[in-house]
Amino acid sequence: MPRRRVHSFRLRLLKWFAEHGRSFPWRRPNESVYRMVVVEVLLQRTQAAAVSGFYRVFFRDFPSWRRLSMATLGSIEQSLRPLGLWRKRAIVLGRLAEAVSQRGGHLPKERGEIEALPGVGQYVANAIELIRWGRPRPLLDANMARVLERYFGPRLLADIRYDPYLQQLAHWVVDCKSPRALNWAALDLAAMVCRPWPRCSACPIRRGCNRARGVSGARDDQC
Repeated sequence: MPRRRVHSFRLRLLKWFAEHGRSFPWRRPNESVYRMVVVEVLLQRTQAAAVSGFYRVFFRDFPSWRRLSMATLGSIEQSLRPLGLWRKRAIVLGRLAEAVSQRGGHLPKERGEIEALPGVGQYVANAIELIRWGRPRPLLDANMARVLERYFGPRLLADIRYDPYLQQLAHWVVDCKSPRALNWAALDLAAMVCRPWPRCSACPIRRGCNRARGVSGARDDQC
């Protein structure tokens, strides 16, 4: 992948994000690592606006890993009902909170230890490394994948977790001075512009985008 192409993608995306990026409570400066990591667990298969709407109440009831670990499964489920999938999420969050609390409230630093935490898959492990340790890791989901594939080209495998091209590309793209902002920018572009039915005329990266140029193989079906 040409370095200049990736650099141009980053610059234009970050410029757009500075003007049009969405405002969520977990993006506020100095927001706690605890809240940001829990949110990343909740954002899977859920729209950000829905998580934002219930953010204040949830963290009022469960303000720390310790308080969350001490809560009953039923109380966590009740709090999560507005988001759906509440039982599964309650179990995951309860077990994760218990594991982190046993470590004195500290998240592990090594990747292997992070992945050994209950309920932590590739996405949440990347989020922990990004949020807690400032490492350039992608928050790669179907939405971010859609942006990357339309611009750079499609993946080979159906499952984004195991596609070597998309994984390498995503890590390369966010390997910059502002990896957190770059991740948020890609996710916001996917939600606001680069939708399944995209608004290409409003896209800040349409110049150079494979889809906008009609390049063969620039697939739209990864959403």
